[in-house]
Amino acid sequence: MTRPTTLASLSVLVQGGKLDPVDLVDQTYAAIDAHGDYAIFTELTRDRARRDAEAASRRLRAGRSLGLLDGLPLAWKDLFDMAGSVTTAGSTVLRTSAAATKDAPVVTAVSAAGMVSIGRTNMSEFAFSGLGINPHYGTPRNPAATDVERIPGGSSSGSGVAVAAGLVPAAIGTDTGGSVRIPAALTGIVGYKATRGRYAMKGVFPLAESLDSLGPLCHTVQDVVWVDAAMHGLTAPTVRRADLSGVALVVPETIVFDDAEPEVVEAFEDTIRRLEKAGVTVSRRAFPTFSAIFGLMARHGALVTAEAYALHRQRLAGPEANAMDPRVVARTRLGEKITMPDYIALLDARDQLIHETVEGLRPNELIAHPTLPHVAPPIAPLIEDDELFFKTNAKTLRNTSIGNFLDFCGISIPCGLGAAEMPVGFQLAAPHHQDDRLLAVALSAEAIIWGEA
Repeated sequence: MTRPTTLASLSVLVQGGKLDPVDLVDQTYAAIDAHGDYAIFTELTRDRARRDAEAASRRLRAGRSLGLLDGLPLAWKDLFDMAGSVTTAGSTVLRTSAAATKDAPVVTAVSAAGMVSIGRTNMSEFAFSGLGINPHYGTPRNPAATDVERIPGGSSSGSGVAVAAGLVPAAIGTDTGGSVRIPAALTGIVGYKATRGRYAMKGVFPLAESLDSLGPLCHTVQDVVWVDAAMHGLTAPTVRRADLSGVALVVPETIVFDDAEPEVVEAFEDTIRRLEKAGVTVSRRAFPTFSAIFGLMARHGALVTAEAYALHRQRLAGPEANAMDPRVVARTRLGEKITMPDYIALLDARDQLIHETVEGLRPNELIAHPTLPHVAPPIAPLIEDDELFFKTNAKTLRNTSIGNFLDFCGISIPCGLGAAEMPVGFQLAAPHHQDDRLLAVALSAEAIIWGEA
């Protein structure tokens, strides 16, 4: 496997004085302008990026670098407030809203590490789809596809494609049901969903606040670790590589392999064999709580749908609904049928299922399974067929949404190719607030997956 330019490799050049941040910004915008897919970004913040790059250049020339990320570019999903810019959440109905007067705290934190904000990336409207299709701003094309145009995955579609296409080395997304890990898996990059609340959420347009989380999309786990540190205000990362001989993985035998493409299973199992050879202990068993989650949704409705409807109910009752993606409207309106007793039942059951799942894990055990049961499907049939769209969307979100419901942290690492030579993702997941352990294992596991150890 070959890799595009990473944050780590750029940092060597910038910190060593071989690449000026201003030149790097110019190169970044030149690559974006020449790329030809104008659905990746909803806005390019050229003036801001230039100012930030010039400031980084002055610091570096004076020998006062802010750290490893100083002067390096990244992009933000169009849910994060950036001063002087309108947060549209991938929707045209918010395009005339007032510009943000200040950055979201997480944007401030990353800027404090010296990173240069290139622009806003496209997304599924209001983050309510795992496919990444957007009828308003266009659908970013999956750069891994060589046959037909295929979905990028959503909802952080532009963030995934911007990194996978080599336009920026890192981008930030949000993840309510898989929206960081899905585009990462489908485009062949790394996507990390942090524990909910690991980063400040103020100034981030919500979908379902009891499920929403954030995370970076990068080319390597090492890059993810660096950006993660910046996102929660650390001046340097504290995560260290794990000794794989002390790592235990459990592969669920419930839900996650149902109707999985054979090539996806093969890539996953090949990765498991490599990790076992490196000393990882692997077991397999059923997870009844996984089935219970989908049983709950069948009886009471989905938690994300209830909270999305509560957020958008006034919008759906007015003329703005006519300007929204009809599929987003239809899915959100399902929340109208979810009663308050249903919602309370979901929350109560969620707490119990989180407890049961965590208690069912053995000491230091992480969960491993395919990030998705399939590779990226072609775009055209999904646009043409509502039934196929909703069926594919549900299957795409299935594996990753389990972790959101259980309040787990998770990371998707590319582990090979499936049908049509499209990328396959390998997900590692851990209980909430075990992010550092998850990242430590992922750092070491990635080296095995990529044949570097």
